[in-house]
Amino acid sequence: MPQAPKRPITVALVDDYDVVLMGVAKMFDRYRDRVLVAEIDATTAVSDAVDIALYDSFAQPESDHHEIGVLVANPRARRVVVYTWNFHPDLIESARRHGAHGYLSKTLPARELVGALEAVHAGEMVISDVPPRGRSAVGTDWPGRAEGLSDRESEVLALITQGKNNAEVAALTYLSPNTVKSYIRTIYRKIGVGSRTQAVLWGVQHGFTPDHHRIDHWRGGP
Repeated sequence: MPQAPKRPITVALVDDYDVVLMGVAKMFDRYRDRVLVAEIDATTAVSDAVDIALYDSFAQPESDHHEIGVLVANPRARRVVVYTWNFHPDLIESARRHGAHGYLSKTLPARELVGALEAVHAGEMVISDVPPRGRSAVGTDWPGRAEGLSDRESEVLALITQGKNNAEVAALTYLSPNTVKSYIRTIYRKIGVGSRTQAVLWGVQHGFTPDHHRIDHWRGGP
């Protein structure tokens, strides 16, 4: 008897920023026979029953993994995977302690990301190797990318736009205070501002504040 074809894995994408989630969704479009985006959630709870909730950590308070715990407790999300560039050992351990089933790097090519999600769906715990320092996300998108900001610079600017001070940004991103200051100087230069107030105003005007809605059935998905 011929085997029935495997159905694609259904995935809910979770983050506070539409542009980030839409970039990930578009990356999966080439693999719709293996992964289907069921919904895209910006600051809303997962509503569809999905195989995997993929939690993008962009501009999230990563030192507090409450969101991961909420996703793990949601019976509609069978498995929860963190998608991030930040591989500080404490963050990985916290994600595992909160019940995450995977911790995947944004530097993974789309094909490898899909394969990792399939492995998680099959019951494996998958943790990416620590990515090389400084490498940006592959194939995804983020606010400020068109203006030349790297994903990490954009995350710092998003946290500043949310009202975080330098110490809070350092704590949330697990970067040193000096590294945060260096990022801020580079951000100011790239966006053409000279003060924090101007940077926050620029951030508000260019999509660095969280979104609040859901997109169901991405491009004909389930």
